[in-house]
Amino acid sequence: MRVGELARRSGTTIRALRYYESVGLVVPRRLGNGYREYDPIAVRLVVQIRELTALGLSVEETRPFVESLAAGADESDVCAAALATYRSAIGGLQERIGHLTAQRDALEARLALVNVTKSPDISAGGVDPADLVGRAMPDAEIFATDGKPVNFRNFGQGRTVLFVYPLTGRPGVDLPDGLLEIPGARGGTEQARWFRDHHGELLGAGAARVYGLSAQSAGYQRELAHRLRLPYPLIPDPRLTLAAALGLPTFTAGGMTLYRRLTLVVAGGRVEHVFHPIPAPSTHANEVLRWLNRSRAGRQPSELPNRG
Repeated sequence: MRVGELARRSGTTIRALRYYESVGLVVPRRLGNGYREYDPIAVRLVVQIRELTALGLSVEETRPFVESLAAGADESDVCAAALATYRSAIGGLQERIGHLTAQRDALEARLALVNVTKSPDISAGGVDPADLVGRAMPDAEIFATDGKPVNFRNFGQGRTVLFVYPLTGRPGVDLPDGLLEIPGARGGTEQARWFRDHHGELLGAGAARVYGLSAQSAGYQRELAHRLRLPYPLIPDPRLTLAAALGLPTFTAGGMTLYRRLTLVVAGGRVEHVFHPIPAPSTHANEVLRWLNRSRAGRQPSELPNRG
């Protein structure tokens, strides 16, 4: 076939074909009249080059794959050099992903710091948590750590358990100055673990879903969810959306405005119950579990021990 036909059948340009020819990847035969004639296999070779370069390989890195096809091998029966190219390309991508992830997390941390330090009006303390019962959740949407958008007004059918905590630590990263001196500020990681370990029981007791929320950046939240292998998503709220909408209590430490610890049970877009204060974060999931079980047994929230 002539060059124009090859370009049409392989979905590329004549200019690209000339380049592949110049580097010896697709070599035509010369006819007596000087025209180039390509064998039918040239279509497969060019398609292979295009597919591999779309995956991030350079044109030169496609050579072992093209040579294997030209020698009559099946596309899945590649040579050792081709396998090495795959591994090298994957390793390069993983390294780039690591660098990009670190850059993203650093930018998100700076953004979160700007957002929380620009909210002095919210940091005054918030409303009495007992007054939150019956309040409508805000019609606001935030992307959770599983990449899905969460609308506070429309979590979905059934009860949603939303535990709100100040922050969690990350290995090798110092906590804000003054945090350890604030009663109730510690224990975020242990609380997240406890909700993880009792997640199935909470769902069995009537919770349709569980979320954790803090004012930390999405990067911190994703790291925690991955490190602890959490079965539920976390919601990053560095703009303190819930504090602004509901008056959730907050405090300031190390120049950051953070949420005080409490847990909301939400149903039908409204706050059904509030747990506050939470003196033992690491075992708080048990308290929520007991409330859910007693509610399912027919007792009204007003009949239960008032922890918030």
